[in-house]
Amino acid sequence: MTSIFEAGTPASAQPGEGGGSRDLPTADKPRVITSLGGGHGLFQTLRAAKICSPQRINAVVTVADDGGSSGRIRHELGQIPPGDLRMALAALTSENEEGELWEQFLQHRFGGHGALAGHALGNLLIVALTDVLGSSQNALDKIAEFTQSQGRAIPVCTEPLDIEAEVSGLGEDPRVMQQVRGQVAVASTPGQVRRVRLIPEDPEPSPEAIEAITGADLITLGPGSWFSSVIPHLLVPGLVEALSESEATKVVVLNLRAEPGETSGFSSERHIHVLRQHARELKVDRILVDSGTVASSMERGYIQRAAEALGAEVDFCDVRAEDGRGRFTSVHDPAKLSSALLSVYAEARRA
Repeated sequence: MTSIFEAGTPASAQPGEGGGSRDLPTADKPRVITSLGGGHGLFQTLRAAKICSPQRINAVVTVADDGGSSGRIRHELGQIPPGDLRMALAALTSENEEGELWEQFLQHRFGGHGALAGHALGNLLIVALTDVLGSSQNALDKIAEFTQSQGRAIPVCTEPLDIEAEVSGLGEDPRVMQQVRGQVAVASTPGQVRRVRLIPEDPEPSPEAIEAITGADLITLGPGSWFSSVIPHLLVPGLVEALSESEATKVVVLNLRAEPGETSGFSSERHIHVLRQHARELKVDRILVDSGTVASSMERGYIQRAAEALGAEVDFCDVRAEDGRGRFTSVHDPAKLSSALLSVYAEARRA
């Protein structure tokens, strides 16, 4: 059985397919990849991390979801919301027929109109094992063992968090700020999010999350819902300090487009400025931007200047997925993203 802390070689990482890691010298490959985020953005990043074939993958996952199955679980049982953690485990299942079955099992959602309607089976498994084993981390590690996972899912905190945002444009006067609380409300607000904070303001970070950061060779932040999945990591005391102290190559992966509501109208440059606004001490090495979404040299110049405030260089790479008919989608392609991350890592290590 593959250890939950050591990644095997995914079947998709074949030579010539999306830049698998086999052609790189061993010194240019990250041994440990730690990815921070949540939801679908983290899911795609973890798929890319598997193709990089590191010895270990860590997913440090947000715990602020308050909607759907996760919201019901946190309100009824007081546990951390399991949905983003479940998705991380699903992304890290082994690349074989059994792994695919486990992914479907974890992601399966009950239909109907009864008490189980809308719950994801993986969420309920996490909840049950947390009760049996005494902690969410023990539960997640046990599921990773069951599924022969190629990585570890780690909650950023061991208690549920709330997000509260300052939002403009909700009333007649667009200059007036109003408070919007809850991840779902922030993500779907028709106003303009200006700033977010966590409740409680000083949550205790998971020791495993800190260890995953300080022990990594390559750290990724994003893509994902910027205010509700990405920035909250930077508001947990100790995480920015751990990032600063880590000798890993730190890469911010920007979204392919602004999201309706949460970041409506945001440029790539604005996404970087918002990171800086929430974490003044944050320093990263590279910012990865899809080359197809930023065409003009003027806009690229703005992005590069914004990146300098974080101490970062910018890499423009093709990382968008296609729909099989030649049309680009709004999600990152794991094979393209893995190739870009390996290239950025190797270049940073040689600098």
